[in-house]
Formats: sequence, C-alpha cells, structure tokens
Amino acid sequence: MVTATIDMRASDWVTRKWDQPEGIIGAHIAESDFGTSPAIGRALHRAVDAGFLTYLPERLAAQAESACAGFQDRRYGWSVDPASVRLVPDVMTGITLAIAILTPEDSSVVVPTPAYPYFLTAPAQVGRRVVTAPMNRAADGRWSLGLEAIRVALADGARTIVLCNPHNPLGQIHSDAELDALLLLAEEFDALIVSDEIHAPISFGPRHVPFAHRSAAAAKRTVTVTAASKGWNVPGLKSAQVILSGEAHASTWTRLDPVPRQSGSILGAIAAVEAYRHSDDWLDGLLVRLRRHRDHLADRLPRVIDGARMRTPDATYLAWIDVRRMTGALDSAVGWRDAGVAVLDGRQCGPGGEGHVRFNFATSLEMIDTALNRIAERRALGPAHY
Repeated sequence: MVTATIDMRASDWVTRKWDQPEGIIGAHIAESDFGTSPAIGRALHRAVDAGFLTYLPERLAAQAESACAGFQDRRYGWSVDPASVRLVPDVMTGITLAIAILTPEDSSVVVPTPAYPYFLTAPAQVGRRVVTAPMNRAADGRWSLGLEAIRVALADGARTIVLCNPHNPLGQIHSDAELDALLLLAEEFDALIVSDEIHAPISFGPRHVPFAHRSAAAAKRTVTVTAASKGWNVPGLKSAQVILSGEAHASTWTRLDPVPRQSGSILGAIAAVEAYRHSDDWLDGLLVRLRRHRDHLADRLPRVIDGARMRTPDATYLAWIDVRRMTGALDSAVGWRDAGVAVLDGRQCGPGGEGHVRFNFATSLEMIDTALNRIAERRALGPAHY
C-alpha cells in the first residue's frame, strides 16, 4: 500500500493512506489499492456534479435494496425478496442492530476466534457480553469452528452466533459439514446466526454459498449482513445491507427499529446500485488480479522469510500469516512495523490469534515484494537490531 500524499488543492491539509508515517507500508486495513469500477466512478461524479448530496431518497434506497437482492440471485443463485433487505451505514451497525432487535436483552453473543477485532467489542454497545469460542486448527493450517465451545456458550445462555464467512482474518470459506453442524446447534438452542458475508464477492474457491441459502431452516434463523465495500472498494461511502430472510425477523425488525431503513450515505447507495447491477465484469477482472497476487505471496513468503507460513486463502485479499517460528520481535505485528510494514496483530483477534499477523495483498506485486524484503532483511540482521 503506497504511502502517498494527496493534494487536496483547495484545502490546507493533506492525508496519507492509513495516516502512516513516511516510509511505512500500510498492509493492515482491509481496503484495496485497485480503485473501484468505472461505472461507480461515473455515477458518483454525476451525483456530485449535480449537487445530489441530499438525504437519501426512498426511491434510491429501494433501488439499492433491489440491486443487492438481484446480485445475490445472479451470483449465488439465492432468490432474495427485495422487501427483506434493509440499508444500514456499515456491517457492524447491521450486526449490532440485529443483536439488539432480534435477541433477548440478557443473552450473550458467541464469537468464534480468531475474529475480526470489532466482533469482540461491538456487542457491548448494545449491552451484550461476548463469549469467545476458539476455533480448531489442522496441521495443514486450515481452521474449523469450535463447535463444542459454541455449544457450551449456548447452553450457558448465549442466543447469537456471529459467523464470518468468508472469514476475516483467516481468508477461508467454512466447510459444509461444520456449517451444517452450526445450524443444528442454533436450532437446538433457538439461537440467531448473524452471518457477515461482506467478503463474499472476493471468493476464489470453493464456491461461496450464503448461509441463509443453505436451507429453509437456515434462512429462518439467519440474518445476513453484506456490502459492496470490499468487492468494489468503497468502504468510506457508508452503505451496507441487512438481509432478513426469516419472515419473523423482518416483522420484528420493522416493528421495533424506530428507523427501519437506517440508510447511511446517499453516495453509498448510488455506489451499491452501480456495483450490484453494472460492475460484474469489473469484479471478475479484479478476482483474476487478486488470485495472481495471492499466489505470488503464497509462493514467495516461505522462500523469502524463513519461519513465516500461510495457508493460501479461499477468499478475501487477506493473508493470515503464522509467525510463531520467527525469532526476535518479528513474531508479532510490533516487529513487522519496526521493519516498516504495518500489519494487523493477531492478538487483537482473540484467542488463537497469538503468533499471527494479517497482511493485505490487494496491492501491487512490487509493494508485496518490498514488504517481504523489509521483513527478510530485518530478520537477517538478528535480534540485536530489534
């Protein structure tokens, strides 16, 4: 990720990507360096040029909801009723709203770990306690849901399971067997599954299947939260979608939420429409590029950095790198940053994240190589240089 200064011309301030000091490569935030689709860019320019910066009109909100439903059908074969889609500013707002509106006030929330860090803190905003359920890791580096830990948490009163599929930070798609077992647990304890599928558009294989699309039983007790922000690189535009596939959930949401359509940004809604309706080809091209960069990283990492290992991701543009065998300070994100590469520290991801870092490879091959070379060079210097 290039640490570039942006000239704002009329403004007297400048910004650098991720506000990194000069010389630091920012590889820790889940955003791409590859811009967005031309269709989105043109639509946003038209809106700004026309002064279309108002509160979100109902008609445009409905278009964004319909566009999201259409993409689910076209991409995954999931027939979604547009009336079941609700706009929210971002995925975390959708998750916390689902917990607050659809689950008992005195219930806790189960989060399989390692996890996106905000999963561990956001439920507290709606007065809920988080119970972590550490995942299991196989010898090949693949992780699976800790089903017994989830069962214990549900038996103790948890009534929400936060599922992240495709998974952040692991970069994998969960297996059919573990997802089937998770649904059985949710049915046994009458729990809600909140499925974060924001990374679904960035899937290389196996094919992503929305959790609510797996069966009628899954649809009944799942709330899906997604957005165009990762696939089309528009996270700052604040537009995400909640899909209420269970009729009871849709009814309760409308009845209890004082603002059933918490719409977010007008520009975000415009971007969502253009992404979901007119930017499939651009997304397909992005996937080709990301696959090439993923494979380059997976090939070069163990050859350049002795002791660092990763499993090739099924999805996302995030590499989960095992640094436990690295010596000195390079066994954590602190050491990587000291070497000039900012990565997400696995310790922020809860139990199981220790000894790992998350690296964003949605950047140029040259930038990937520069980052790896910096770590390799620092490692070669030895502990005295940390």
